Amino acid sequence: MENGVDDRRRNLLKLTGLLGLAALSPLVIPAEHAEALWFSRKQLKVSRTRLSMGTFVSITAIHPSRDEAEEAIELAFAEVDRLAFLLSRYEPNSPVSQLNRAGVLDEVPGEIYQVMSRALYFYQHSGGVFDVSVEPLMDLYQSSFAAGKKPGDDIIERVLANVGAQYIELQQGRITFNRPAMGITLDGIAKGYIVDRASHVMKRHGIANHLINAGGDICTSGAAAGGRKWTVAIQDPDKKKEFPDIVEMADGAIATSGNYEIYYDQEKLFHHIIDPRTGHSPHHSSSVTVTAPTAMDADALATALFVLAPGEGRGLIETRPDNECFIIDRDGRITRSSGWPG
Repeated sequence: MENGVDDRRRNLLKLTGLLGLAALSPLVIPAEHAEALWFSRKQLKVSRTRLSMGTFVSITAIHPSRDEAEEAIELAFAEVDRLAFLLSRYEPNSPVSQLNRAGVLDEVPGEIYQVMSRALYFYQHSGGVFDVSVEPLMDLYQSSFAAGKKPGDDIIERVLANVGAQYIELQQGRITFNRPAMGITLDGIAKGYIVDRASHVMKRHGIANHLINAGGDICTSGAAAGGRKWTVAIQDPDKKKEFPDIVEMADGAIATSGNYEIYYDQEKLFHHIIDPRTGHSPHHSSSVTVTAPTAMDADALATALFVLAPGEGRGLIETRPDNECFIIDRDGRITRSSGWPG
């Protein structure tokens, strides 16, 4: 999960759920923001925005009772915070950190098992480009640039020898690394999973109509104000205050990956997405957006497609009837899958 106030502000712009006039703005929203607005005698929009997982998390509910909506939102945020700790590699006492230190984790929490199972599925389905075991490379990037130097190809190759999700053994109650110095990062899938779980909390407490946006990982349920579909705008990676496309959604999810989020170097050659085949950051695309039934799947697929060339990414999505993609390459050209809803 990402850090830094500037990164949080950029992430807030990545994908924004628009409700009539109630569009979010990173220039006016503080660390915690609350809003309640009547649209009719029987329809109230209740929104809360907070910092979590290194980004802004916004939950919007359409419901006749403010108290019921606020209670559900509070419970959803509690679930976000609980899972953010559980799945984080930054928290020293989290199960993921324990696994990275010891190379084995017994009594695996069910949530980690679910995320890891899906991560290994996407590793297989993507031809290995979605790989949670790139964590040692991310550590190498961070430590090298913190010391003021770029990691050389020789050390990248050495670290790359311990990268590969095929070396992760997942059993019902145990995760084992079968290579030394391995580690995992769930940054490319956990945020989507957490959004899905927060949505489940909202539904369980009677709030069928809601939108959850965690720094661009968005889950929509039911209808927006006035029974309309939810409207989601895709961020322009060039920051020109224009939206390359706008998508209307009912029940579903959408996520974006982009190289404009976190760079380790001034030359912008090394960023937070890493190609596990080469150990280097990919530069085919500027932005990749994927729709899916769940935010977890959209999150993972957006990361995988960012590693691939746009044509390869589109080809992968065309094999999946429940997913669509919208890709902006580094020269600004757009590639859409055949069923893209924008």
